[in-house]
Amino acid sequence: MSKAVVFFAAGTEECEALLVVDLLRRAKVDVTVASASGSLTVTGSHKVTITADALAEDIDYSDVDLVVLPGGIPGTPNLAANQTVTDTVKAFAAAGKKVAAICAAPSILADLGLLEGRKATSHASFQDKLAGATVLDQEVVVDGNITTSYGLGGAIPFGLELVRQLVGPDEAARVQKAIAYKHSLLYKTHR
Repeated sequence: MSKAVVFFAAGTEECEALLVVDLLRRAKVDVTVASASGSLTVTGSHKVTITADALAEDIDYSDVDLVVLPGGIPGTPNLAANQTVTDTVKAFAAAGKKVAAICAAPSILADLGLLEGRKATSHASFQDKLAGATVLDQEVVVDGNITTSYGLGGAIPFGLELVRQLVGPDEAARVQKAIAYKHSLLYKTHR
């Protein structure tokens, strides 16, 4: 069974995080919601409070296949300030393991030097912060082991793309049909 960790910090955009968790769990991916805020109880950018499964620093990442950075303000800078989050993202990228970020969070990947020479996207107000990347105006951009999306409006295709990567296209199609999402999910994979 594939495993994923979705980070959640104070001020995270709740829907970007929880849509991904929901879609991955529908596909039978073992998902851990990891608090990057030092407490299992975390309040998002729109005052929705969740209880995380674990603290980011208490997780064994050795058998995790994917880490996900949701956006939101101040969630994105709060994720960037967490050493476990940034160390884990860097280690995953270096090992060729899957890293995904949506909305403002791709800026974290850029700050870590992980978008250099890659294609990526983010929320329009953060596209100028994707240093080193070729920025595409697409819902979802896959370049090698890094997947980015432009924001809440792209959260469903982003989550379904992550299902496709972890479990395969048939399961992504099954989940897409189950949630009655009728848009095409044909994204060009770069590299």
